[in-house]
Amino acid sequence: MASLSDWVESALGARELHLWLLHVALALLIVVIGVWLSRWLARGLDRLMRRFQVEEILRNFLRNVAYAIALVVVFIAALDFIGVPTTSLLAVVGAAGLAIGLGLKDSLANIASGVMLIVLRPFHIGDQVQIAGLEGVVESVHIFQTRMLTADNREIILPNSQITSAPIINFTRRGNRRVDLNLPMAYGEDLPALRAALLALARGNARVMQSPAPEVQVTSFGENGTVTLQLQAWVPARDYAQARSELLEAALADFHDRGLRSPQRRDVHLHHHDAPALPLDDESIKPAL
Repeated sequence: MASLSDWVESALGARELHLWLLHVALALLIVVIGVWLSRWLARGLDRLMRRFQVEEILRNFLRNVAYAIALVVVFIAALDFIGVPTTSLLAVVGAAGLAIGLGLKDSLANIASGVMLIVLRPFHIGDQVQIAGLEGVVESVHIFQTRMLTADNREIILPNSQITSAPIINFTRRGNRRVDLNLPMAYGEDLPALRAALLALARGNARVMQSPAPEVQVTSFGENGTVTLQLQAWVPARDYAQARSELLEAALADFHDRGLRSPQRRDVHLHHHDAPALPLDDESIKPAL
């Protein structure tokens, strides 16, 4: 039984066979050298991006994309060298790429959004943010998704396309946050004395910054004879929750010492036909238990 080389030699002739084998060998050499050059190009691109301090995630993504494109070019060049028609191959690859792109349009949108997040950097790892109504600390940013951790230890995984299409509130970027405490008071209270007491509480808290200085403002008049004082105190963003809790506790203790109680009260009256209105706490209308 004739071997494959004998069959090829009989079909092509000795000279053509040697020439074809030479082309195959050169094509393999092109592949080997092309793969080496592709890796060298990817490493060079990575070093260049490191020099310009490009984000690691984006750096890895671009390096892999450049390496893949270089490999495609190398293999197409090798096939073209041995006489394989590459025009139809490129058309097939293009059609396949278009079909894959349409099928993976959501994933591609996430990739594009991930690149935008890494390049524009609206937040960094460890920032306290609010995205699409969800609040947490950013744990990681990937090409497809971003992970956040809430205060009660829940992990939130958001597709990047939803992040770039929603408002992003970064509480950490500026370094400081303002604590706003709304405290309702009765109209008859001594507001200047309460303002001075609240300012003293804020200045006495080690977490509160003295510049900008704390302020107390009247923000609204409410129902049933109430007025709302708002204590505004600037604190480091990392101390926001603890500072708010400490200021609320201190204000509550001060109000207790002054004998102040919540002025908020709502009276509910029931009317039965033509009978006089009775307050809800009247013993005669309490339901039997």
